[in-house]
Amino acid sequence: MILKVYTSLLLLFLVNSVWTRTVRQVYDDLDPGHWSHYTSECPQECFCPPSFPNALYCDNKGLKEIPPIPARIWYLYLQNNQIETISEKPFANATHLRWINLNKNKITNSGIESGVLSKLKRLLYLFLEDNELEEVPAPLPVGLEQLRLARNKISKIPEGVFSHLENLTMLDLHQNSLLDSALQSDTFQGLNNLMQLNIAKNSLKKMPLSIPANTLQLFLDNNSIEVIPENYFSAIPKVTFLRLNYNKLSDDGIPPNGFNVSSILDLQLSHNQLTKIPPINAHLEHLHLDHNKIKSVNGTQICPVSIALEEDYGYYGNIPRLRYLRLDGNEIQPPIPLDIMICFRLLQAVVI
Repeated sequence: MILKVYTSLLLLFLVNSVWTRTVRQVYDDLDPGHWSHYTSECPQECFCPPSFPNALYCDNKGLKEIPPIPARIWYLYLQNNQIETISEKPFANATHLRWINLNKNKITNSGIESGVLSKLKRLLYLFLEDNELEEVPAPLPVGLEQLRLARNKISKIPEGVFSHLENLTMLDLHQNSLLDSALQSDTFQGLNNLMQLNIAKNSLKKMPLSIPANTLQLFLDNNSIEVIPENYFSAIPKVTFLRLNYNKLSDDGIPPNGFNVSSILDLQLSHNQLTKIPPINAHLEHLHLDHNKIKSVNGTQICPVSIALEEDYGYYGNIPRLRYLRLDGNEIQPPIPLDIMICFRLLQAVVI
C-alpha cells in the first residue's frame, strides 16, 4: 500500500517534470527570427520573454482589466494587480491556455462573465487566491487539474460545481468562510482523481462529508472540529497525510480505533485537547501531538503491536514504523520512557 502511494506521487512528479522539460526544449529550439513577431503581438502592459514565447507576464503592473491575450499563449501571469472582472473578450483568441494565475486581485463572482471560464477548454491550472470571491465560480473548465481558491470569502459551493472535474487532482479552499452546511454529501461528487483536499482555516465543526475515495492528503487545520465519526476513514482508504492541528479534539471525540488506519503515514494532531495518545497503526511514520494536555506516556499501552511479539520477531516482524514523535507543549516530564524506545525501534527523533 505504502509503495503504491509513493509510486503514484513519484509518477505524478516525473510526468510533470518530463512535460515541462519537453515544452521548454521546444521554446529553446525556436528560430530567433520569429522573436520580433512575438514581441509585436505582446500587449503593451505586459512582458513576453523571447526565450519563453508561450508565456505572458502581466503581473505587478497595476492592471484593472485583462489585456487581449495572443493566440500562442499557454501560460498567463496576472497576479498582483487590481483586476475586478474576467470577461470573454480578452480570451477570444486564447484557445491554448493551460495556466492562469490571477492571485491577489479584486475579482468578485459578479465580475466573472457567465461561462467565460468553462470556455477555456484546455485550461489545466487556475489560481484565484487572495481575491473577493464569495462562492466557488461556476461553471469551470472540465479539464482542470488544479484549482486554488485560498484566502477568499467563500461561504458557498454551488451544487454540482465539481461534478464534471474528473481530472482535478488538487482543490485548495483554505482560509475561507465555509461552514458545515456548505459541505453536503454530494459536494465533492465527481472528483474521482482528487489527491489533495485543503479545507484548513475555515469554520467547520464537523468532519466534511463524502471526501473523494482517492484522496491522499487531507488538510483540516484551524477549524473547530470536535468529533471524528466512527469508521470515518474507511471511506477514504488511501489517505496518507492527515492534518487536524488547531481544532477542538478531545479524548471523547475520537473513537477507540479512529486513527488506527494502515494507510496514514503522517498524522498531525497538534494544538488540540487530548490528554492521552490515541491508538495508532504500526504503519504510521510521523506523529505530531505537541501542545495538547498529555501528562504521561506509556509505551506499552500505545505500542500498536505487542512488545513481547516484537522481541520474538525482531526486524522481520511487523514492528512499528514510527520515525518522528513530537510531544512538546504537553505536561510530560523527561526522560523518555524506555518502553517507548523498545516499541518504536525506528524512531529517529522525539521532541518532548
